[in-house]
Amino acid sequence: MVLNTCTVTASADEDVRKAVHRVHRENPDARILVTGCYAQRAPQELAVLPGVYWVVGNSHKVRIPDIVAEPLTPYHGQIHIGDIFAQHDFLSAPVEDAAGDRTRPNLKIQDGCNNRCSFCIIPFVRGRSRSAPADQVVYQVRNLAARYREVVLSGINLGRWGREPGGTARLADLIRRLLDETPIERLRLSSIEPMDWGDDLLGLMASSPRIAKHVHAPLQSGSDRVLRRMHRKYRPRHYEDRVRKARAWMSDAAIGADVMVGFPGETEEEFEESRAFIESLPFTYLHVFTYSERPGTRAAESVDQVPMPVRKERNRILRELAERKNLEFRRCFLGRTLSVVTLVEGALSDNFIKVELAHPHPANQVLDVEIGSTTMGGLRESVPFPLLPA
Repeated sequence: MVLNTCTVTASADEDVRKAVHRVHRENPDARILVTGCYAQRAPQELAVLPGVYWVVGNSHKVRIPDIVAEPLTPYHGQIHIGDIFAQHDFLSAPVEDAAGDRTRPNLKIQDGCNNRCSFCIIPFVRGRSRSAPADQVVYQVRNLAARYREVVLSGINLGRWGREPGGTARLADLIRRLLDETPIERLRLSSIEPMDWGDDLLGLMASSPRIAKHVHAPLQSGSDRVLRRMHRKYRPRHYEDRVRKARAWMSDAAIGADVMVGFPGETEEEFEESRAFIESLPFTYLHVFTYSERPGTRAAESVDQVPMPVRKERNRILRELAERKNLEFRRCFLGRTLSVVTLVEGALSDNFIKVELAHPHPANQVLDVEIGSTTMGGLRESVPFPLLPA
């Protein structure tokens, strides 16, 4: 049994430990291999869990087949960890299919991060920024396009694709190649840091009907002082410029952000500054996170931690704000037509809205649907001839 792990929050770590205990309880003879970010960060915590025979960090992931093929030794909890910053090559398993029952494969084309945000452990478990070779990406997207209508491009810091020393191509250049050299009907970009949403990339997205109109730019805070303590590389005015340009060039685009509440030292004044900033911008959805101390980060060492009840209350306030903005956005499309890709259940619009279909359709199709009403969290296709009761 192989468990791939995340460690971005304390709750992610707890989920991993619970999963290990559950697997061991249900399959006491199973030999468990734990890999991924938690394994890289805190291997000793995992090595002592019941049933764990191997702990393999990201630095040694490519060696997993060899590790499990080695003769078993009496040592329970073998640890295979190295210096993740020594990794210079992009290593990722090729994507052949969409995971589970999804119809939108997620193709990872970048790994690692050179930023040092004070709250984030990711650079220390993923290493330096590394990019998939352009030819490899073109080859994989071309193959996926034979079976799927939409492909999602992703990475730990996707906007840094191609920016290794000596690299000259940028993400927009790669996307142009994908549009020119593959038949993919729709490309969707996952999260990209604010200052990597340059005019070239935004202009390309606005001009091509084959790129989903979906801009996700992590904000974290709308307070200049909090952003400085976070060691983020932009200020609210920079962020606002990018978001307003995206809206001006793509009036119907989804615009989303990651936002953090309860960062160490966040005062009521700073939180209100952030809330007001978010209120002023044309967001269509938010991912709101409550700050979680990550051992090994500078923020976790702060003595000025915000009480958890305060963090949770601020989370509630921003989630309610996000819900209002999202409802306003969805209501704009009543009576209009949206392009959607069909899923196993329902569909997803070009601009990232879940759509309930009036009639079943096979998954993995691109359709134009007329919107008739809103749902709890999305939209519903109109029914041209509603059935009357007998």
